[in-house]
Amino acid sequence: MEETYSGSCLCGQVKYAMEGQFKAFYLCYCSRCRKDTGSAHAANLFAPGARLTWLAGEGEVTTYHHPDSLHAKSFCRHCGSALPLLADELGFVLVPAGSLDAEPPIRPSARIYLASSAAWTQGLEALSGFDELPELPK
Repeated sequence: MEETYSGSCLCGQVKYAMEGQFKAFYLCYCSRCRKDTGSAHAANLFAPGARLTWLAGEGEVTTYHHPDSLHAKSFCRHCGSALPLLADELGFVLVPAGSLDAEPPIRPSARIYLASSAAWTQGLEALSGFDELPELPK
């Protein structure tokens, strides 16, 4: 029996369900993923042969395909949240982990494209951690 997972964008205009099983969870440090997330890495789940259904707002989803590459990103045209991408040519659904409405069922399985990671991502485990936004320096 296949599992069903649900997710949505930040503004709530787009909602989806994915039926299938996540087989990999990659943290990708390539320059393209850094650019399209504005962060150190993308956190994507891969579900081969899964079925993606838009429950609301399908017309609000925009997909960008980077020229001459397999890199693509789907996102809400209102809030910019990353959304699942049906990669037909590769036979899987790619789901941004943060778009799920519940915790992913698997933990990250690998960090990929580390050779192109940003220098500022090195040694982050030594930083202080806070449960909320700390007082900002003046």
